[in-house]
Amino acid sequence: MAEKRKKILLTGATGYIGGLLRRRLEADSRLVRCLARRPEILEPHVAPGTEVVHGDLLKPETLPSAMRGISTACYLVHSMASGGDFARADREAAKGFAHAARTAGVERIVYLGGLGSEDELSDHLASRQEVGRILRDSGARTIELRASIIIGAGSLSFEMIRALVERLPVMVTPRWVRTLAQPIAVEDVIDYLVAALDAPAGRSLVLEIGGADRASYGDIMAEYARQRGLRRLMIAVPVLSPRLSSLWLALVTPLYARVGRKLVESLRNETTVGDATASRMFAIRPCGLAEAIRRALAGEDSQGHGEKRRLSEPV
Repeated sequence: MAEKRKKILLTGATGYIGGLLRRRLEADSRLVRCLARRPEILEPHVAPGTEVVHGDLLKPETLPSAMRGISTACYLVHSMASGGDFARADREAAKGFAHAARTAGVERIVYLGGLGSEDELSDHLASRQEVGRILRDSGARTIELRASIIIGAGSLSFEMIRALVERLPVMVTPRWVRTLAQPIAVEDVIDYLVAALDAPAGRSLVLEIGGADRASYGDIMAEYARQRGLRRLMIAVPVLSPRLSSLWLALVTPLYARVGRKLVESLRNETTVGDATASRMFAIRPCGLAEAIRRALAGEDSQGHGEKRRLSEPV
């Protein structure tokens, strides 16, 4: 109960994961302060008692007041949707946040990053893991949750898969559709984030999280098609580079044109769980791929089509 009375600073509350986490924390009667560049947009949507304060992660001078009285901070932002050097923007944002957290005496940071253990990570995954290292160096105990593709109505990766399967009866599939992932339902991600907020104090940790099944991106598309009752033909070819793949993706998912290439380049990296510490540490048993997709499809009527939802708050 004592942990539940400590105030949590939530970044990314206008985004997909951040918005779901905010509503979960509010339902649990947690004390929440949301950091937003434009508080007036978020304020009408939060529960009574939830604070919304102005802050810009690329303007460090706006952070100290937002950090005052904070025990735990949840870092759920990225810059992929912005133009320019997103890795540099994420690096600077993380450094400013880490410094402000250290100065304010924040005890814990919870961060959602990305899986990937290969030597040659994509720029996107390398940036996600660099942010985790910066936050761990802050001096606050940091729990970095590294996830694979997140399945949920509104998740960028899932919405790209949805768009491809819905709009292309015949798909010429590049090599990356055979890359293994460990897709995880968004509800299970939220469970992990909440558990990390309440984990016993100790050292910083990097925890790998994934669903019950390992599956290729082709398997994910095939399961989506099966549940939607769609007949789809996938023709594998050994070409179609990440650059061409992203251009092809932009044709069917124009909403994601700015981030599509960055994400597609990450699909060459296997994103499976190699360390089971998270499953031993938390009493969370994630569902498998079929159930995750079933939940995502069932949730559409109440949540709205994923393409119409805000996917993440850029830095």
